[in-house]
Amino acid sequence: MSGSQPAPEFELPNVGPGPDPCSLATLADRESFVVLFFHHDDDCPECRSQAKRAGERFSALRARDAVAVSVLPAARERVEEWQERFELPHPLLVDPDATAGGDYGQPARLTFLEELPIFGRLPAVAIVDARGPDPEVAWTYRGKSTWDHPSMTTVLDALDGVAE
Repeated sequence: MSGSQPAPEFELPNVGPGPDPCSLATLADRESFVVLFFHHDDDCPECRSQAKRAGERFSALRARDAVAVSVLPAARERVEEWQERFELPHPLLVDPDATAGGDYGQPARLTFLEELPIFGRLPAVAIVDARGPDPEVAWTYRGKSTWDHPSMTTVLDALDGVAE
């Protein structure tokens, strides 16, 4: 999905590299683009893989004057376990109430077969363009299921499109 809208501000604890607490304003002062990965669960294998893939593509993001930021709706202790395990080279933010995820439109409910509601967050990605006076959400991907994560190629292609 694409379009531009004002990027919601946030300030969250960071257990990874970078400022702690970490805010959009601080990141926007340093970067042209902020790629926010809103994970849905700290136990999700696909979320873990996505965070690791973002870390593996760190240099590709840096070449585009962009930084990945993983946002996890979990308690600090659980998020710290991720950082200890994966050693991510980018910020890893603690959002236990999923406030930032909600502000960025991260889907919050999935219905299975239209009958059985399953609660929780679904994965989402937002690219924030911070080149102007006010950061804008320039591209979003909202997962339709817990395993619906965009590939890093999709994210990097979207970033290239936003940068043009």
